[in-house]
Amino acid sequence: MMTTLLQLEKVSSAYGQSKVLWDIDMEIVQGSAVALIGRNGVGKTTLLKTIMGVQKLSGGKITLGDQDVSAMAAHGRARSGIGFVPQGRHVFPHLTVMENLTVGLAALTGRSGLAQTGIADHIFDLFPKLTQIRARKAGLLSGGEQQQLAIGRALAGQPRLLLLDEPTEGIQPSVVKQIEHALRRIRTELGVTIVIVEQYLDFAWSFAERYHVMQRGKIVREGSTKEETAAEIAHLVNI
Repeated sequence: MMTTLLQLEKVSSAYGQSKVLWDIDMEIVQGSAVALIGRNGVGKTTLLKTIMGVQKLSGGKITLGDQDVSAMAAHGRARSGIGFVPQGRHVFPHLTVMENLTVGLAALTGRSGLAQTGIADHIFDLFPKLTQIRARKAGLLSGGEQQQLAIGRALAGQPRLLLLDEPTEGIQPSVVKQIEHALRRIRTELGVTIVIVEQYLDFAWSFAERYHVMQRGKIVREGSTKEETAAEIAHLVNI
């Protein structure tokens, strides 16, 4: 039996008087991988930020597991099990790789049943490069290294749900392959549910089970990546 991990009911959000999200309904099954797609400016990033609590909810309800998190602050949602890798990575440039990873442990504060025992070994197993550069300042890393660090930092908080905003943006193809492989393992080996915003449809289709298309702040279509190809959906993204 499939269990719902994240449910959005009539979720709306606005920047001042400008409404950006309109009555979003979405159900994410535990252990699944979902791609959120659409052209620039349709509200994909705002939706992730609203789920995370960075952007204020102006209407509707967000449920994580059996917990209503609609009124919860971002740090509370992190401690409830949501990890967020923002667009542009946002690592702390003057901190080392290890110090950045340690910041991610803050999400474990007050979490029952989870031990705060330092950075989990599986993070370095997923991203071996981080072991080699663990003492380097994050601001000196390449874009691909920073992306691996940002994902590792989110994983340090042992999330149930991982939100990723454009993880392949500005990254060379060889590193994109490494990230794709890591995300597969994060889902299958760690049991983490993944929601990804991605412009590169072939990447999204490589591991996501389902897709949701956004246009003008609304979900206009959803379906299975096994039943429809990226080419069949591309016209909805490139209009």
